[in-house]
Amino acid sequence: MVEIARDVQGVRVAVTGIGVVSCAGVGVEDFWRGLFAPAPLGERRVHSFDAGSLLGEKELRRVDRFAQMALVAADEAITMAGGKDSLLDDPDLVGSIVGTGIGGVATLEREIIINHEKGARRVSPFLVPMMMGNAGAAGISMHYGFAGPAETIVTACASGPHAIGAAARLVASGRCDVVIAGASEAGMTPTGMAGFRNMTAMSNRDISQPFAAERDGFVISEGAGILVLESEEHAARRSAKVLSWLVGAASTADAHHITAPAPGGRGAIACMRRAIADAGLTPADIGYINAHGTSTPRNDATEAEAMVSVFGTDGPLVSSTKGVTGHLLAASGAAEAVACVLAILRRQLPPTWGTTQLDPALAPIRLITQGDGVAWEPSSILSNSFGFGGHNGSLVISPA
Repeated sequence: MVEIARDVQGVRVAVTGIGVVSCAGVGVEDFWRGLFAPAPLGERRVHSFDAGSLLGEKELRRVDRFAQMALVAADEAITMAGGKDSLLDDPDLVGSIVGTGIGGVATLEREIIINHEKGARRVSPFLVPMMMGNAGAAGISMHYGFAGPAETIVTACASGPHAIGAAARLVASGRCDVVIAGASEAGMTPTGMAGFRNMTAMSNRDISQPFAAERDGFVISEGAGILVLESEEHAARRSAKVLSWLVGAASTADAHHITAPAPGGRGAIACMRRAIADAGLTPADIGYINAHGTSTPRNDATEAEAMVSVFGTDGPLVSSTKGVTGHLLAASGAAEAVACVLAILRRQLPPTWGTTQLDPALAPIRLITQGDGVAWEPSSILSNSFGFGGHNGSLVISPA
């Protein structure tokens, strides 16, 4: 996923709308406040979001939770961007790319139990369209009449930046004027959570402490993050407010192990360097890194080593918002991209909740631990996501 900025000379990809569903807050205002509030204790489920006003009660029962979350986040982003009608000069030039890790797994798990306990005739006829991973992108396309590419990227926890990067390429290449891009995940099912616990990936204390010495695993969460991406020309033509620029993106593979990061973080290093180069920048131009920072021992150690390899020991300020949000799996990188846009707009960097000091055994990064974050003069941001399967994704977002 390279050459966003260079696909078409002079084309810039604008971010004109953002939307989010998260346990830290539903909607960008509550989400931003939540990033500066103490981390919730225990489970990080989203307890209050309503897709009924968008779908109606009948249709709501036929759409899995992950696709509902994608639609709610998309509606906020589209509204912020000026509304559906302002985007639809040509429906064929408006697309939707929404990543997910496991799609409608809650529906699938429920219907498997029904099949086992009550028989095949009781399985819902809506099982297949509810469980399929492309239901998020398809739902947005159908709800708003966006007839351009409607696609899904499934690369575990890197799905968000991969979807956003792919969407930006569609805009930069001229294939689309506008693409609704991001990721959604609702995988907090009994079986899914048992699988993560039994592979010892999750915290035994249900506490997320990215880059802390006492970290013992991630805290699972759910949600969605969506960005409206469009060409600079299209945004100007409709007098849209540009929130920030999506200037670079990259994707690499560790080619090493299904869950463990490559030694020394070689895949992460290559991904960060490619994203920065794609933006036409140097490491010195990056003012903040929103780290993947899951709170798992090996991931945090490898990412810290990789960041020091790219930026040195006096590199940019770093934080992980997963201290508050937990790990939204495929949706994490998309929600964090929303946080990066907000950091630029609010001129403040969010903290790493749950962590009071950097693990001294890690490579020395400039981790933000104070609860009120850090006021700053906006500059380019690097946002990292690294997923099972060895998938790496990085985005570079710059002030408008």
